[in-house]
Amino acid sequence: MLHKYLECGQIVRAHGINGAMIINHFCDSVEVFEALKYVYFKNGDEYKRVKVIKSAPYKNSVIVTLDGITTPEEVVSLRMKTIYADRNDIITDENDFFIVDLIGLEIKDNATNEVYGTLKEVINQGAQDIYVVKRDNKPDAYIPAIKEFIAKISLEEGILITPIEGLLD
Repeated sequence: MLHKYLECGQIVRAHGINGAMIINHFCDSVEVFEALKYVYFKNGDEYKRVKVIKSAPYKNSVIVTLDGITTPEEVVSLRMKTIYADRNDIITDENDFFIVDLIGLEIKDNATNEVYGTLKEVINQGAQDIYVVKRDNKPDAYIPAIKEFIAKISLEEGILITPIEGLLD
């Protein structure tokens, strides 16, 4: 089941005196975050929609002003709170996937269909992501998420890889 709401950032601190805040975004780029018209706060199983009034890049983060938040004290009360986006509001290309949708997929050999394990986590290392593969009775394996190793990603079939000698050792 695909999650409707995805983590898109975390409130770090207030910026100025008018309720603006610094948010560490979890999106692929600042531009993806800036395109959001609404963000959501989670309270239990409920998500509350809040309009984004203004958004601008700031160093490796984003300065955001949200509707209804007008003082630094209100921002301080939200410090370290995760914010969410509706997956349908995030601009993606046809072959883009959300990491949350990939976790748990089987990692298989593209040629033999042998199952090596399941995707446990994705580590962002800047230049490329690293896929952490959970394997039965073996230590986790680490696969660079580059086209030389990742042949295909399918939510139905799993992640098909082209391993080289030593990749899964």
